[in-house]
Amino acid sequence: MRVLTGLCAAAVLAAGVVAPAAATAAPAGTATEPRYDYAGAIRETVWVDLGRDGDGDGVPDRVAADIVRPKEPAEAGKKIPVIMDASPYYSSVGRGNETQFKTYDAQGRPVGFPLFYDNYFVPRGYAVVLVDLAGTNRSTGCVDVGGNSDVQSAKKVVDWLNGRATGYTAKTGGTTMSANWSDGGVGMIGKSYDGTIANGVASTGVEGLKTIVPISAISSWYDYYRSDGASFGFNPDGLAQTVERRNGGQDCSAQNRKLAEGATENGDYGPLWAERDYVANAKNVRASVFISHGVNDLNVMPINYGQWWDALAAKGVQRKIWLAQTGHVDPFDYRRAEWVDTLHRWFDHYLMGMDNGIDKEPMATVERQPDQWVDEAAYPAPGAKATVLRPQPGRTPGVGTLGTSGGRGTASFTDDPNAGENAWAANPSATSANRVLYSTGALASPVQVSGTSSITVTATPSTSTARLSAMLVDYGPATIRNFSGSGEGIVTGTDRTCWGSSTDGDSACYKVTSADTKNVDYTIISRGWADLANYQSLSREARLTPGKAYTMTFRLASTDHIVPAGHRLALVIGGTDADFITGPANPPKLTIDLAKTSAQVPLVGAVPARFDLR
Repeated sequence: MRVLTGLCAAAVLAAGVVAPAAATAAPAGTATEPRYDYAGAIRETVWVDLGRDGDGDGVPDRVAADIVRPKEPAEAGKKIPVIMDASPYYSSVGRGNETQFKTYDAQGRPVGFPLFYDNYFVPRGYAVVLVDLAGTNRSTGCVDVGGNSDVQSAKKVVDWLNGRATGYTAKTGGTTMSANWSDGGVGMIGKSYDGTIANGVASTGVEGLKTIVPISAISSWYDYYRSDGASFGFNPDGLAQTVERRNGGQDCSAQNRKLAEGATENGDYGPLWAERDYVANAKNVRASVFISHGVNDLNVMPINYGQWWDALAAKGVQRKIWLAQTGHVDPFDYRRAEWVDTLHRWFDHYLMGMDNGIDKEPMATVERQPDQWVDEAAYPAPGAKATVLRPQPGRTPGVGTLGTSGGRGTASFTDDPNAGENAWAANPSATSANRVLYSTGALASPVQVSGTSSITVTATPSTSTARLSAMLVDYGPATIRNFSGSGEGIVTGTDRTCWGSSTDGDSACYKVTSADTKNVDYTIISRGWADLANYQSLSREARLTPGKAYTMTFRLASTDHIVPAGHRLALVIGGTDADFITGPANPPKLTIDLAKTSAQVPLVGAVPARFDLR
């Protein structure tokens, strides 16, 4: 299935390239084969009219879509489907583990397409279309970081592929250009911002979008920049300026001001965030969805995949999910052969109509330990039940037990905006000035945390501003992917494997990666943050009255993790988490009412009502 084509095999191997392990061959007639000439493929650009003037120059914006497609189907009068990656990064940040950019020849014709999608899928009869979002690379207009302009940048290309939008041969002027070679079926894919746009386009319900593959993607931009009223300390106008650096010179300062003004510093959920909330529009999704996310992704927090998945499930969308121990990493870089094979079968099924059985396979694939994967029939795991875990006081102030029976009394800590999650997790049996910690005893049998947890806290602040942070921790020795390292769980080597055909301007060969592992004494499995002033509403914060108790429920990150027998499951509550959120104007002392505080955790397996830690 995977051969070195387009390059001299001997020369490639001599350069440190190794052939990938062969995948299990699919039954005859159930998989597309590489039978088209990649070197002779048609490479062209269309500029699609967006019907709006985002940069205010008086001219409707056009979005550039670079296309590579096999010439043979068109010559035979056969129409083909499209794999699309719409991105703002093709000339600014680059794509993939090796930071690839688009390249062009002297006449401006596309030559180099980042990532392996074109190399692998074009010989198999697909077109690959890479779209520059408005305001980036060769597109006019301005980015709006997940808003209408961004989503329409890709949606209009889907429309053009289905004959519903107008495309041109040039950025300005030019002649009209049709997609008479397209069968109208589109599958969108991409990591991070790219996968986010796939989510956004799917939430419009656009006709012709058959499937999406969002990798480490955002489902609500509020949850990228904020968390239940708390701010992560950065705003969308900064990202806009980054991706606009190498555009055509258009002035996007007015759009950037709108982004800065709309992202209010206080963390409230307002109109800017509502426009960028795809979860709210999940009811419109008609495409199948194949999600991949790292449960330790501290860039695009895992709550993004969890809330999107739940909304899709409520709509009955056909879906599949991969969950890795990594941070913000593409599965091509942590499980390459299996990913390419699965992606191939996914696109063959949903874009080529092949009955290859992928829709009947287990819904979830989860990495339990580095490079050790299991399949689950569903996600959350079958049998997962929302279990209420309650903190119970112990003999040491601020340290107690965690079980299913009710707690009593109070516990206090003082918010230290310079302290963070690892300081809180350390020394779990000792009193800490800036957190409280409640733990089960050593578990007699494993429990699986699978899904999205939440916590309800009743807290009395000593000042008028307060932050809350909470996390679930698995205490016990383990070997994990080093997601906090520079590679976020992977190490990049020097050898390469090749995935499809190559040309002089576009190689199909990529550096091999391996797991970066770390031995730990505890694993933080889920996190969440909130501004107590948003206890009534995320849309409007309230001024807190010192000495008055407030109750707030906020979310913890989605995950799938097994706490082994002999380990302990703990709930940690603190104030400002210095590793993630900004602190309040006047850090308070917080007193927690233990009888009115609990975590709601989706568990497979049981936690006893009470523990005696003596």
